[in-house]
Amino acid sequence: MEQPEVLTDLDVANTTKSVMKKLPEVTLAFWIMKIAATTLGETAGDLFAQTLKLGYFLTTIALFLIFVVTLVVQLRSSHYNPFFYWTVILSTSMAGTTMSDFMNRDASAKYLSGGATSLGWGPQGLGVGYPTGAAILISILLVIFAVWKATGMTFQIRDIVTFRGEALFWSAILVSNTLGTSMGDFLSDSSGLGYAGGALLVTGALAVLVVLMKVPVVPNVLLFWIAFVLTRPLGATAGDFLTKPVAKGGLNLGTAGSSAVLLAVLVGLMAYAQLQERRTVTPVTSEREAVAQQAD
Repeated sequence: MEQPEVLTDLDVANTTKSVMKKLPEVTLAFWIMKIAATTLGETAGDLFAQTLKLGYFLTTIALFLIFVVTLVVQLRSSHYNPFFYWTVILSTSMAGTTMSDFMNRDASAKYLSGGATSLGWGPQGLGVGYPTGAAILISILLVIFAVWKATGMTFQIRDIVTFRGEALFWSAILVSNTLGTSMGDFLSDSSGLGYAGGALLVTGALAVLVVLMKVPVVPNVLLFWIAFVLTRPLGATAGDFLTKPVAKGGLNLGTAGSSAVLLAVLVGLMAYAQLQERRTVTPVTSEREAVAQQAD
């Protein structure tokens, strides 16, 4: 009689932890959705700031407020919901796009289209440039990680279940997406590599990370965060490739058309992830109930 009781306690603990998880497992599907979300974040951010001419200042404020709303929904959720999670990822990508543009760009003609002399209401940008902007963002990201480590909480996202852990996680996500945008814009616009060359460079760097996963001395947590930052410039260069004119090496699909297609793709992937999550959680929940009844 004692052995079943011990097993029952373990089963209840494990199934409860599984049901209460707040963040997804890191799989190939995770990275596909991450790239889709960050590419959409690039095209949607440019749609509001440039195509609709709201400007970087107003768009940054609006998109940051959207990020806060989506984050509150995610934090209030009691378990992992793919729609909630990926909506926050998308909002950080959109906000990160315009935050990066506002930091790095200014009112010079090379950042304005159609002979315009201004872009929206308010300051056109801080004009700090990509190297300085990247240095600032890297410093902020390192401070977040230092605070995170000081708290003693895990960096493994599958084990993050507390409010404070999630708050640190999403702070790092927002800054890393902003940093990734700066890197992507630098590769596309200033490095001379162009959109395709920048994308190939980032893809090569990601391939190196995949190889390093097999090296025991390299922490997978470190590789995850490097990959998370690098998939953002991959999305940025992909978004620029879709939207920019053919003369600049793009496909000239426009921000509106590209955003609509990418949104449809992302929603489809989110729906599939939601279906998979239900298939996973339902049997676990049923097993937990059965174990609890057996214990009674």
